[in-house]
Amino acid sequence: MSNTIIIIPTRLEAKRLPNKPLLKINNKPMIIHVIERARESNVGEVVVATPDDEIAEIVTKNSCRAIITSKSHNTGTDRIHEALQKLSTKDIDIVINLQGDMPNLDGENIKTLNFLMKKNKCKVGTLASKIQNKEELENKNIVKVETFEELNHSNFLRVKDFFREAKGIIQKNVYHHIGIYAFTKDLLLKYVKLKRTSNEIERNLEQLRIMDNKIEIYVSLTKSLPLSVDTKEEFLLIKKTMEYK
Repeated sequence: MSNTIIIIPTRLEAKRLPNKPLLKINNKPMIIHVIERARESNVGEVVVATPDDEIAEIVTKNSCRAIITSKSHNTGTDRIHEALQKLSTKDIDIVINLQGDMPNLDGENIKTLNFLMKKNKCKVGTLASKIQNKEELENKNIVKVETFEELNHSNFLRVKDFFREAKGIIQKNVYHHIGIYAFTKDLLLKYVKLKRTSNEIERNLEQLRIMDNKIEIYVSLTKSLPLSVDTKEEFLLIKKTMEYK
């Protein structure tokens, strides 16, 4: 029986939207909303990995474990790896990297990803949603994922590519990538030892390091569109959406 842990990497220093983990929606910091969504999945312990004492204090006050990590990590996955080393994880087989800027992610999506990873014995899995319009397809802030076949709500397919710019791309089998990854612990330990690749650096997408090293990533389609927050405009949109409810 495999066991799962959810680790949320988050920090105050962000180029496009500084302090975003502490921005409030319904008078509650965004990072707390993300923790609550993670707990709703009920797949395992939820831990926050952060270099910032201010985030750790707020997380701890909300009865969630926080691990202080280095400020120098290049990626959230590297931050998760450090946190994992500071935890007792000998019984953990799957590590879920949940981004700290998706406060409206449905916990059922996390549960589904965890189930598919175990069922299919995959090394890396992630999620995607359908692209709604041309504007979404061409938005460079939105990462797209391409598959070899059409995604539906019952399959778990191998990824062909990830990219931000969709110029000249036909929309067939192209989806809105959602910032959550499930790794086997062994694969995560291998990943952090791999050198950054030119594709990873050029496109600023850490998952390309995995694909460039011939490791397959699988993706499942969600039934809802969780919104990520990278800009002030995106924050105001999700704040309005969640507070309206």
